[in-house]
Amino acid sequence: MAAKKPSPAASPEALEGFLAGVRREIDDIDDHILALLNRRAAASIEVGKRKDGTHQAVFKPFREKEVLKRLVAENSGPLPAEHLRIIYREILSSSRRLQRPEKVVFLGPEGTFSHFAAMATLGRAGEFEPKPSIDDVFAAVASREADLGLVPLENSLQGTVGQSLDLFMRHDVFVQAEVYCKISHSLLSKATELARIKTVYSHPQPLAQCAGWLRANLPGAKIIPTESTAAAALRILKMPSAAAIGHSRLGEMHNLNVLASHIEDLPDNWTRFLIIGPSDTKQENRDKTSILFNLPDKPGSLHAVLEKLAGRDINMTKLESRPFRGEKWKYVFFADLQCDLSRAEYAKLLDELRACTHSLRILGCYPAGPHIDVSGKMEVIEE
Repeated sequence: MAAKKPSPAASPEALEGFLAGVRREIDDIDDHILALLNRRAAASIEVGKRKDGTHQAVFKPFREKEVLKRLVAENSGPLPAEHLRIIYREILSSSRRLQRPEKVVFLGPEGTFSHFAAMATLGRAGEFEPKPSIDDVFAAVASREADLGLVPLENSLQGTVGQSLDLFMRHDVFVQAEVYCKISHSLLSKATELARIKTVYSHPQPLAQCAGWLRANLPGAKIIPTESTAAAALRILKMPSAAAIGHSRLGEMHNLNVLASHIEDLPDNWTRFLIIGPSDTKQENRDKTSILFNLPDKPGSLHAVLEKLAGRDINMTKLESRPFRGEKWKYVFFADLQCDLSRAEYAKLLDELRACTHSLRILGCYPAGPHIDVSGKMEVIEE
């Protein structure tokens, strides 16, 4: 029973009595929540036992998306929807860990945007391991050293991360899920004044995203690319006239000063990440498909592919060509389609596409990803 609310003119004693009653009520609610969380944990452990010895994936992004969608629809408040999503992402993360520990690899060291995106997407109960390069992330997943990997695919300001597309050609991995993360950059340094900065380090993508700000505010500074934003922060720890561009929380992690915040040239700065695994999860009700294909060297070959897709009213949201390794002036095409190309209704279309391409590989069919603000707030903007 809720404690009786005191009147506005109540004495300090009456207020303290009211607060004591509310605290007892909260303690009672917490006891119920704890019991229910343990019931849920027991159910997750039982699922894990049933899956033991099978090749079934623990990470089921479409199932998790449906859970979050249903709970948000059922939520009558006053708990905000974004708080509910954050809480349940951690509950789902714990449930996966209880079923079977999963190793998740990302471009390291700790503190990169890939690291924050991985935690925001998969929850903090995951077993995260940094890798020195994106190539190492792909290799770890392909060799089954890791269960999942998170890689950047494209940025709303600078376009595609070409290295990631190239690595899909070299490694046998599959797209399990996607996530769109809002990115914001800060200038970090041991220095306390902007005027002291002579050198700026960061990954090439953030350097490009902040190029206008750097020209306007540090026109004489030397710009040096590094393998990651976190590596840049580590490099400047003993360099009082140097700065790194990265997540503001890197400053907290390494006791660096934030000399400037939100220094990206455009404020609406998003990066699309893909979660990759060593096999296709074969989920139901998937929204998108990513494919790789190359074409016969003859007129109209690309038009033939586009015509087949248009004929089935399939929207192509991304199409990009990359040089084909070992073949001069030959190209491989990466495409995103708004459909689940693995469904039986598309079997004939797949045969037609294979007939008009030199080779065709389905990289994965997966649910459309959430939009998460990892610029500092670490909150879900849109599921």
